[in-house]
Amino acid sequence: MVKYQVIAQEMRRRIKSGFYPNDQPIPDEHTLSQEFECSRLTMKKALDVLVMEGLLMRKRGHGTFIIQAPADDEKVNVISDVNIGLSNMVKEKKIESKIILFEIQFPSEDVARNLAIDKETPVYHIIRLRIVNQEPFVIEETFMPSQLIPGITEEVLYASIYNHINHTLDLTIGGAHRKIRACKSEKLDQQYLGCKVDDPVLEVEQVGFLNNGIPFEHSFSRHRYDKFVFLSVTVNR
Repeated sequence: MVKYQVIAQEMRRRIKSGFYPNDQPIPDEHTLSQEFECSRLTMKKALDVLVMEGLLMRKRGHGTFIIQAPADDEKVNVISDVNIGLSNMVKEKKIESKIILFEIQFPSEDVARNLAIDKETPVYHIIRLRIVNQEPFVIEETFMPSQLIPGITEEVLYASIYNHINHTLDLTIGGAHRKIRACKSEKLDQQYLGCKVDDPVLEVEQVGFLNNGIPFEHSFSRHRYDKFVFLSVTVNR
């Protein structure tokens, strides 16, 4: 391996082993380049690899943070730095929400792990049907730490949770890890999306994080196969 790959491998090991604290930026490029005895350009290239892998996130003027949402080494993880929510994706269309479930509960082990919280931290459990131009579009099941994202009410759920986060709470969404998979339709899909028993459903599992790397959302969005197309653009850097 060339120098930057060796450094990236060591930094990857440090991140996953908890060598650096999650609530603070990692050392800056100048400090790390001195430690690894390399140029800042080589150090930047090594960190770029980890940013592209979704392990690190740069926050301009504040440093480089560890993204606390865990990546699954055995599955493909997609990292995105744009996370705007359905309401902002279809601004030109009429969007409505039907609340299927809204409660506060303690998280399961899986939800707690993905949100980087303990099992005693209360979370919102939300299931909504999203209707676009009077057609059922997607069922969203969402878990959010109620202490991190306070003030979610039925009024917020009928409008936009992401707008509440951005404008009411004045928090900045950094991005998300996403897993996209094909599933068989389930009872809720058949009841609310009008799916047949043998219809496929496109499920997007997402762990969203704020711009300091702290996870704020673990969600599952189930889409009718005939209503959604996901486009991916790869840019060489």
